[in-house]
Amino acid sequence: MSRPLLIFSGRSNAAFSEAVASTLAVSLGALEVEQFADGELSVEIGDNVRGGDVFVIQSTSTPGNDHLMELLIIIDALKRSSAGRITAAIPYFGYARQDRKVKPRVPITAKLIADMLTTAGADRVLTMDLHAGQMMGFFDIPVDNLYALPIMVPYIKSKYGTNGVTIVSPDVGGLERARFLATRLDNAPLAVIDKRRAGPNKVDSMTVVGEVEGEICIIVDDIADTGGTLLKAADTLIKAGAKRVVACCVHAVFSGDSCKKLNDSIIEEVIVSDTIAHQRSAVGAKVTILSVAPLFAEAIRRIHSDDSISSLFR
Repeated sequence: MSRPLLIFSGRSNAAFSEAVASTLAVSLGALEVEQFADGELSVEIGDNVRGGDVFVIQSTSTPGNDHLMELLIIIDALKRSSAGRITAAIPYFGYARQDRKVKPRVPITAKLIADMLTTAGADRVLTMDLHAGQMMGFFDIPVDNLYALPIMVPYIKSKYGTNGVTIVSPDVGGLERARFLATRLDNAPLAVIDKRRAGPNKVDSMTVVGEVEGEICIIVDDIADTGGTLLKAADTLIKAGAKRVVACCVHAVFSGDSCKKLNDSIIEEVIVSDTIAHQRSAVGAKVTILSVAPLFAEAIRRIHSDDSISSLFR
């Protein structure tokens, strides 16, 4: 007898969870989250989950600590309600940028979060475009790391074509992601920006390595946070002779007034996914949001039916 498929949603991105559930033709499970006057959270599961194959969808986006704690509490509640298997489906995995020690006496917070999820009762994790792929090794449970670029390629190809297009990585660490996109745009040429940081979210200098003169440059990154990297990269590319600049980022963190800065910039379009919830009217006209909910839904369907999901990584 197969385990029933049950999907629950945290409060970080309800529209995304509803889209996933709708694609799978199931209803979201009943879940009540109560916040007390002192900020503490309490969770009550409204459905029978005993023996079920349960997926909890929750991005740990702003406010990241609140959404992370909510996810942990939901997982614990499901575990204590005798769920058969619990998968934490985390479209945007906060703290993933803290994946190594960059200075003495600092934490590796990404590893801590991995341990917390496992301790809470998660049996596996489903996520998208981790900042560093090796972070999957922090877990002692299965981790499936999906990629958003296959969803974005058809849009980019239909709007910008493949001739006169150069894919740009904003740093050396993002070259694999840029190469992935370039390969699928008929082996478009690659360029990389040598970026020197003065500190967190502070870019000191940039230099273009590669030929971009007269090209439509598409900057590919996993996260758009303050927008500082994208803005400085765009200026650097235009000074190097680029004809147009487009940005393609998976996770639209959009801290502070970054949306206004991006909309006021020389960047023609900012293509992002819906792993983080944003009001369409709030992000501005230059931001295009593509949904990856169908991809998550297909991954959930395959995990539930014990089918291979390796093809979804390509």
